[in-house]
Amino acid sequence: MQSIKEIMPAARNNINTQFIVLEKGRITLEGGENKTCLGLVADESASVHFQFWNEECEAFQPGDIVRLSNGIFSYNRSNHLVLRAGKRGKVEKVGEFTMAFVESPNMSEISWVPDPNNSGKYIQESIISPRSRIFPPMV
Repeated sequence: MQSIKEIMPAARNNINTQFIVLEKGRITLEGGENKTCLGLVADESASVHFQFWNEECEAFQPGDIVRLSNGIFSYNRSNHLVLRAGKRGKVEKVGEFTMAFVESPNMSEISWVPDPNNSGKYIQESIISPRSRIFPPMV
């Protein structure tokens, strides 16, 4: 199982990780029929924005511990870098409230560029923000 800090953008469903849901945004309709909502999730290494789809929007709440199998880290239609299950992935609740986590770095707030030495990989170019700009930390 990968830590969130180890994930990088890819066009393949190959991410297996576990995280706690910290926050969820409002549910919106995408394409007139699909429900979607963005969440902030984290483990002990980093945080990332997670895109919930359809029934996932109601199924998971802040404090839930979730296991993602065969997930994907890529750009959504709004050009935000998000972790999601995608068509081939699976998310399932495996617990609640008892998981160590950090909110920084946020892997969605990093600028990634293609690796010049390996066309199938990306490397970090710069940090856009150390924390989520969508879900700012509570002070």
